[in-house]
Amino acid sequence: MRFLVLGLARSGQAAALALRRRGKEVIGVDASAELDTGRLAESGVELNLGTEEERLLDGVETLIKSPGVPAEAPLVAAARSRGIPVWSEVELGARLLANPILGVTGTNGKTTTSELLGVMLGAPVAGNVGRALCDLDGEVEPEQLVVCEVSSFQLEDVHEFRPRLAVLLNVEPDHLDRHGTLEAYRDAKLRIFENQGEGDTAVLPRGFGAVPGKGVRIEFDGGDPLPAEPRIPGAHNRENAAAATAAARALGVDDTHIAEALETFSGVAHRLEPVAEVRGVLYVNDSKATNTAAARRAIAAYGAPLHVILGGRGKGESYSELALDLVGRARRAYLIGEATSDLAVALELAGVDHESSGDLETAVRSAARNAKAGEIVLLAPACASYDQFRDFEERGDAFRRLAQELAA
Repeated sequence: MRFLVLGLARSGQAAALALRRRGKEVIGVDASAELDTGRLAESGVELNLGTEEERLLDGVETLIKSPGVPAEAPLVAAARSRGIPVWSEVELGARLLANPILGVTGTNGKTTTSELLGVMLGAPVAGNVGRALCDLDGEVEPEQLVVCEVSSFQLEDVHEFRPRLAVLLNVEPDHLDRHGTLEAYRDAKLRIFENQGEGDTAVLPRGFGAVPGKGVRIEFDGGDPLPAEPRIPGAHNRENAAAATAAARALGVDDTHIAEALETFSGVAHRLEPVAEVRGVLYVNDSKATNTAAARRAIAAYGAPLHVILGGRGKGESYSELALDLVGRARRAYLIGEATSDLAVALELAGVDHESSGDLETAVRSAARNAKAGEIVLLAPACASYDQFRDFEERGDAFRRLAQELAA
């Protein structure tokens, strides 16, 4: 078979390399001409950088689409018009691996829950979490359970992807700039269940409603009794812990082992990550709060007065409820990036003190001047990072560095 891999970032490169290991003919395409594609070239991938010409589809039997590539991209639309199947990287990975897969999706909490499940189960974690599913090809024993975090972008293009156990954490407004409506976004999330059979398991928030597939339904709630209280803070993380506990129990993990994981798991980078303490002020990196629901959960996790850094590239959401959550909690908000004007309007209406900082460094230094001992400087942007950073990780790394420079 001749494959075309569209988008050559992390998951695209993993897909192309996995196909080449099997001797498949692979065309690699990316609109950027600046990528490091040395490994792809060495493996024999035919590279086409800085172009997305339709002629590249000639003789192609399947197109593998990276999650960052929208469904309306010209090459994707052309492939569909020719009847060429379009797969996500997780669809390819699930076909290449013989392993049973535990899938985790939801608007917020996916990475934390996936990594916590990895600890509970002693299982590798891949997918949207950072390590592509295709990267596990040839690296894990066939019977090894794999935890796979999946985003709505990845679930758009699944066909046979069938997690033996699938977890849905929540569905809240996000990526409306990409999906168009909350209904379309929700439908993409629910595709995690659509290929499940009667021997599979679906783990859902209590009272969520009907989902596709035929899996046995297990429900969870943030107030459920747990074998131990989670080390990571926040009511939202207790919900994540309850979901992970329900999934682990369904797979036969005993409560003693679950309790040990809950008590020792310290969380992951960019999710309520304490990065520095300077003159009694705690600096917390929640750069992964890329939507208003995630930012509101971060704000609710703390009782101390907050200095909150907000902004970036908006996703078509209203900031009104976020602004109301800051009333009485935030000493001041510091606004950065493209969403500054929209955030300022919402904060003004709610009566929340704020300033337009422009960029992250200015915001951190201004917050440092204003914050007093016992208060918290919280990066919880409620926006994507693409206006000023490559991704939320680069933004979080920059915040960590700036906070630690203050400590030094």
